Amino acid sequence: MLQGVLADRDAWSPVGECPIEKTMSAVGAKSSMLIMREAYYGTTRFDDFAKRVGITKAATSARLSELVNVGLLTKRRYQEPGQRARDEYVLTDVGVDFMPVVFAMFQWGREHLPNNRKLELTHLDCGADARVEVLCDNGHRVPLDELGMKLVRRSRAR
Repeated sequence: MLQGVLADRDAWSPVGECPIEKTMSAVGAKSSMLIMREAYYGTTRFDDFAKRVGITKAATSARLSELVNVGLLTKRRYQEPGQRARDEYVLTDVGVDFMPVVFAMFQWGREHLPNNRKLELTHLDCGADARVEVLCDNGHRVPLDELGMKLVRRSRAR
């Protein structure tokens, strides 16, 4: 549900302003989402990303560069004995904040696509199944029919 000036859908356009559009521009490639999955699971090395995601080295290079540029991953230098220095890729705090998006896709695929019941999200502390949900800042679960959108009015700097 759109609120205030946003309720008149003909009076405004989300093109170029929508956070969904901007997020998809930053990480919209399937391989980007899979690289984020692998980074969460602990993959850090270029060749391991390429192998575990099943993409070419050129595609791996492009996706890793994009994810570093938007701040989801960062490069960290390492050097094996007798080898040249290389970069590995690790999640940033911004990348960790992005992981619920990846887990929401996991959850949706598990629930709505065939033959996807082998894995489930689990709360490691107590062992119960875990879910991605929408919560308000007061901690209430928000059903989609109660989820709204409003325009944030920023006060002018003084």
